[in-house]
Amino acid sequence: MVSKKNPLKTILFYLLIIIILIPIVFPFIWMLMSSFKTQVDIISWPPKFIFKPTLNNYKRVFVEQHFLAYLKNSTIVAVFAVGLSLLLGLPAAYAIARNNMDKTSMFILVARLLPGISFLMPWYIIFSRLKLMDSYVALILSHMLIALPLIIWTMVPYFKSIPMEMDESAMIDGATRTRSFVSIILPLAGPGIVTATTLSFIYSWNNFMFSQVLSRQKTRTLPIAVYNFLSYVEVAWGAVMAAAVAIILPAIIITMIFQKYVIKGLTAGAVKG
Repeated sequence: MVSKKNPLKTILFYLLIIIILIPIVFPFIWMLMSSFKTQVDIISWPPKFIFKPTLNNYKRVFVEQHFLAYLKNSTIVAVFAVGLSLLLGLPAAYAIARNNMDKTSMFILVARLLPGISFLMPWYIIFSRLKLMDSYVALILSHMLIALPLIIWTMVPYFKSIPMEMDESAMIDGATRTRSFVSIILPLAGPGIVTATTLSFIYSWNNFMFSQVLSRQKTRTLPIAVYNFLSYVEVAWGAVMAAAVAIILPAIIITMIFQKYVIKGLTAGAVKG
């Protein structure tokens, strides 16, 4: 806590916070400002901080690029990918934590660290043979490659931080292992589940690569809306920035709503005993 009796320390403390925040906040502020600028104002030098705002960039995004259709596709893919990953990942993380399967946990961490592009060619071949290209099934399964390891890796230390006595007490009272897990352990692991869900949803929401390769016109997701404004002739920077703002805004809102749970979930298991 900053001392109120020493104004110099207080000033230095807030100055340090500002210095840390500048490289984090400035890109978003610049993106937001550029989304209301014309192409001329964006590429002008020196940069214009005072300009006449325009909504034409947002009109291009929502009217010309069928942004609402992309929004629907991204929502469907992210919700089902994260939901199925939770359904599979939570019991798996619980089993790993309770049986001290550290090698399995390490293997899952390695799978999480592998670049997604390494799975892209096998997925492309499999989905092409199964006639599943440009389908929600293809995108949901591919996004689960990101969400499932992340959920397991996040939840293992959280389940380990819950005392084993909680399970034992429930089973002494007649509950099965499954009933103990559903009725007692999962409610106690709420902050960790919120953390895993939030992070997985954001990763799925922002994923570009799988949608670019595995989808066509019917199932394209939001990041493709940004890519559509890039061409050999020009880069419509204003529309790119407007699309980026519209894409990132839901992620920021979700993160702000669940911020305290995310922090608590990420630090769970760090201090145990």
